[in-house]
Amino acid sequence: MIEPSVPRRIGLLIPSSSSTQEPEFARALPPSVTVHAARLPLTRIQDDQTARVVETIEIESRKLADAEVDVIALPATAPSSRTGVGGDQALIKRISDATGKPATTASTAMLEALKLLGARRLVLGAPWSPTVNQSVVAFLSANGYEVLDQQALGHVDNLEVGRLDESTAYEMGRRVDRPDADIVMLACGNWRTMGVIDRLERELGKPVVSTNLVTLWGALCLCGGVDRIDGYGGLLRDHLTDRRNEAAE
Repeated sequence: MIEPSVPRRIGLLIPSSSSTQEPEFARALPPSVTVHAARLPLTRIQDDQTARVVETIEIESRKLADAEVDVIALPATAPSSRTGVGGDQALIKRISDATGKPATTASTAMLEALKLLGARRLVLGAPWSPTVNQSVVAFLSANGYEVLDQQALGHVDNLEVGRLDESTAYEMGRRVDRPDADIVMLACGNWRTMGVIDRLERELGKPVVSTNLVTLWGALCLCGGVDRIDGYGGLLRDHLTDRRNEAAE
């Protein structure tokens, strides 16, 4: 059992125009776990910017390490999946080599969550463009997962995404779901999603995850922060385990 009062600090490398991730993480976490953010330059969710956003990842990671965070996470699906199989692991290595801290990315945590939940067939919904969606689908397919359907709202401006009400994530989850899908994935870290996960799981009768949900789960597992978090779906309620020893190997 993990002692709930042990202080933990999660470092986030978030896109500069993101406004959703810090409040979503902070709202879900107990007082003993805090989030501390550094920012990487991105205003539009398109290929050139998702490529450049990680250029300063070592510099910003070292700044987070100055705050003695326990883990560093890149909670951005598009930048961490765009280079295909192993691209997320390369980013983790860059972060850890620069700081000596355990690290994860949204794409890494997504794959780990799919494996843990036994999901092989999924549907994907996102607020960004169909082009970005196709890149994420390619990443998932190359890692052995079948994407049965994928839909996108078509936003390119990341500030616009941050202004979307979380009802858009709920509606997307309902719309994209299929009876033969094992799980529903809602992608994009600047999209408000976590408040609708529990409701969608009850109504759809299957796991529902999002970029922020899996990243928070992955980071908590790496720093051994809490036993469980209620109100945000089964992943945080039932599958929080301490993976600090595994990460150190």
